[in-house]
Formats: sequence, structure tokens, C-alpha cells
Amino acid sequence: MKLYIDGDALPNMLKPILLKAIQKLQLETIVISNKRISIGEGKSITYIIVEVGANEADNHIVEMLDENDLVITADIPLADRVISKNAHAIDHRGETYTKDNIKQYLAIRNLMEKIRDSGEITKGPKPFSTKDAQYFANSLNKFLQGIKTR
Repeated sequence: MKLYIDGDALPNMLKPILLKAIQKLQLETIVISNKRISIGEGKSITYIIVEVGANEADNHIVEMLDENDLVITADIPLADRVISKNAHAIDHRGETYTKDNIKQYLAIRNLMEKIRDSGEITKGPKPFSTKDAQYFANSLNKFLQGIKTR
């Protein structure tokens, strides 16, 4: 299993959590973004910078992705593409996307986008918190423990 990180909007609070897991398990990790970011250094971490543009990082992740790989992303359309390739996705707040829930998340996202496009002002997501980071850490640990027992 490889770990892919959609780095463009990765909260800084998640970087030490990810680095600790990567180093502990020596996970082959690819961080893909359209600008230079760092979660830390390690033999198993590769950084790829793609051209600036809508979905460039997403497309690169999907091209490289194999079945059962894990992607860390808050991008719901990317998560949908990941799930359709029989891989796994966890968002920055620890939500695990699955075949059972991804279409619902995508429908809500698309509805909100339509509402915003019509000129309606909507609330954005709540600020990222320490509680969100902890929930992410728990979800990642649970996923990785499940992989180790397979």
C-alpha cells in the first residue's frame, strides 16, 4: 500500500501526525501539490510538484494510484475518483470515504456549489481545530491498524 497526500490544502496540524505514521511504518508516501510543501523528511517520502491548474494534482494522484492505496484529501470529487479505483480516502477531519457514503458527500457538495453559483452566500467550513486533528489521527490509526492485520 502506498500513501498519497493531496498537499494543496493540507492543514499544518496534520503534518506531524502523518510524518510520525509514515516513519513508524516506513510507508511509501507521495505528497503531490502545485506548490512546495513539506511534511518532513524521510527515506520513504517523495514530493511531486505539478503545474498550477484545476485538478492537476488530483489527476496525477489518480494516474499513479493502485487498488488499496490510501489518499489523504479534502477534495470530494478526488475522493470519488479514488473510491472508484478501489482505493481508500480519508479527509482532513478524519472522515473515511467509502463506496457507501461517497455519492452522498458528492451530491451535497454539488448542491452547495449550485447554490453558491446562483449568488447565494453560504457558510464555509468551520475552522480546522485540534479536535479535528485528533479525529484525523484516530481515523488514520484505525485504518493503518486494519491494514496491518490483513
